Amino acid sequence: MKRFVTAKLALALLGVAHVAMAQQGTSDGEWPHYAGDAGSTRYAPLSQIDRSNVKDLQIAWRWRSLPIGKSADTNLKATPLMVDGVLYTSTGLHQAAAIDPETGETLWVFTPEPKEIQGRGGVPASGRGLAYWTDGKNKRLFHNTLDGRLISIDARTGKVDPKFGVNGTVLLKEQLTDRPVPMVGSSSPAIVVGDVVVVQVVSEVTAVNKEAVPGHIRGYDVRTGKRLWIFHTIPQEDEFGVETWENGSWKYSGNTGVWTTMSADPELGYVYLPVETPSHDFYGGHRLGDNLFAESLVCLNARTGKRVWHFQIVHHGVWDYDPPAAPILGDITVDGRRIKSVTLVTKQAMSFVFDRVTGKPVWPIEERSVPQSDVPGERLSPTQPFPTKPAPYERLGYHEDDLIDFTPQLRSEALAIASKYVRGPMYTPTSRVIEGGTQGTWVSPGYGGGSNWNGAAFDPESGMMYVPTKNSPMIAALTPADRKLTNFDYVRATTATVQGPRGLPVVRPPWSKVTATDMNTGEHRWSRAIGPAPEHVRNHPDLQGLGLDFSSMGQTSIRPSPLVTKSLLFLGESGSLSGDPGGRMFRAYDKTTGSVVAEIELPSKSTSAPMTYMHKGRQYIVIAVSTRQHPAELVALALPGGRKPQGQSDPIPTIAGASRPVMNSAEVARGRALFAQHCAACHGAKGEGVNDGAPSLLGQNEPEKVLYKVRMGGVQMPPMQTLLNDKQIQDISAFVVAGLPAR
Repeated sequence: MKRFVTAKLALALLGVAHVAMAQQGTSDGEWPHYAGDAGSTRYAPLSQIDRSNVKDLQIAWRWRSLPIGKSADTNLKATPLMVDGVLYTSTGLHQAAAIDPETGETLWVFTPEPKEIQGRGGVPASGRGLAYWTDGKNKRLFHNTLDGRLISIDARTGKVDPKFGVNGTVLLKEQLTDRPVPMVGSSSPAIVVGDVVVVQVVSEVTAVNKEAVPGHIRGYDVRTGKRLWIFHTIPQEDEFGVETWENGSWKYSGNTGVWTTMSADPELGYVYLPVETPSHDFYGGHRLGDNLFAESLVCLNARTGKRVWHFQIVHHGVWDYDPPAAPILGDITVDGRRIKSVTLVTKQAMSFVFDRVTGKPVWPIEERSVPQSDVPGERLSPTQPFPTKPAPYERLGYHEDDLIDFTPQLRSEALAIASKYVRGPMYTPTSRVIEGGTQGTWVSPGYGGGSNWNGAAFDPESGMMYVPTKNSPMIAALTPADRKLTNFDYVRATTATVQGPRGLPVVRPPWSKVTATDMNTGEHRWSRAIGPAPEHVRNHPDLQGLGLDFSSMGQTSIRPSPLVTKSLLFLGESGSLSGDPGGRMFRAYDKTTGSVVAEIELPSKSTSAPMTYMHKGRQYIVIAVSTRQHPAELVALALPGGRKPQGQSDPIPTIAGASRPVMNSAEVARGRALFAQHCAACHGAKGEGVNDGAPSLLGQNEPEKVLYKVRMGGVQMPPMQTLLNDKQIQDISAFVVAGLPAR
């Protein structure tokens, strides 16, 4: 089960014998997929904006995102599509909009009816984007919403297609499993291959009990919404791989879906799935075995849903090392042989590269021995896969010489911090919190990356791949479960990023960087930091007068998505799953050397992946910006000239402090103590946020949303319902809303 496996490979090869190499990158100046093309290259062969003039970019228009219910969207992740002279984006509360690509004027807004049903929370309801389909006559947009609906929208009118599903909608919690499904949803767009729309869903980010909802993948007819097939990411009885779920754990285990975006090769008719970790992310004593198809790259026939091949990149995962980004399709030449490749970047800062037709690794992938667990009931795989090429993008595992060493005192304090945790090589097991002893396992790269949802970009002309990574170790810790709250034996303790001495990062810089890799050879060509050190580092009193080069340290805890054009690489210096780390700068790099060609200051911090298009002879670059104080908007950059956009003089206002609800004073008092015990380590003693950690909680004024978030947890936050009872959760929520400072 630990090597690549193909299904009916001979038949598949016969089917593609006469298929030409697929075109990669966008064409005709459009951007029809979330990452440009179906292969997720983020490449556009546009050259109007080049090294000589990129410094002259200016804002061409700004488009304000719709609010999420009563609140402004403060973390917009959407990347618009551009097809047939119209931009399309997800926005607001499960809504969508069409935008004039020249002026930023709204053409239509789609609002579902009802506006919202019970679905996932924890991430912005505006989503990451839409999927597009046309047969040359009809044009459809598919919105895979956070509340579990697949909605077909007529791209011309902004109205639902009544022939699709029931009144334009398929409820995705139906026809998923025989188990109860309280809710599902997705923040990532579906993908269309031929006349099939392939859809991913996730239920709870972290399941409360071992009985959880599986994230099976389904294909639907683009015209009718009829379910055509289902692929069981957790194999069911008598299916291939079911034996990797011991003691019948396939019957109840959940998650193992795709939370990020997918890729496809339309000519082959294949779709590529980056499948996530099973429930729960840090303990697997209830699901012994390798757990196929968790933490795997799976290739399916998009027409039938049949597995073509798969490769598992983590066996029996307990580190939350699920694949975070869409696989990247490209054609490369290795030792004189042309290969249709697929590359999976990972949180582990390793890239796995395969022949996307056969699943055979392009370079050897070795199974290496890894440490074993001492947690009762746990049994890890004795080996894990390590690719031999490309080399890792960050150092793997704990290394003492990686600790911060700007001064001897800071070094001494960093060593003291590290001593609190179990440390070791890559895949050192998740460990228990020991009273008076170690407080979990040092995980590096952290489960926030390495790489994350921002992915990478591929230049099909040069074969170069551009991979942004972050360097921020995290803690994976377990605590015995309270059987009144959950039937897991162990649950995740309240831990996240390792906090360094005196508010500084615990490891040496660079804390973020981008690396260019020649995928024809598997060798790295250049690497450089993404931006300077953040302001709190540059101005830190202990670092003054030391002659440090802050310009090459990189921002902390950022996840910017790359965009590649004919001569340039573009990167923001922010982009997070939550909070507002990083800066406002949007940089253009010479893609051959990595040198910075231009720096453009955006109105706020970038939060989405950038895209580019041509319209009426003018090239535009569009990116979303937002923070807790700056309502979300799309910003279009272009060279001087063209029409003056409508509304350009209308400034985007900052978010003013809203009136705060009155909460029970006794709840607030009790919540203060609970907050100090369970939340302050990540969010700060006063909820102000922590550098290189969790975001500020100040100014929260919607009790129901706060209560939901505390109860259910989030991407890097444990669900408090596995650690606290309902009354304690209510008390913490009351304190966050009424006990923390308003700003």
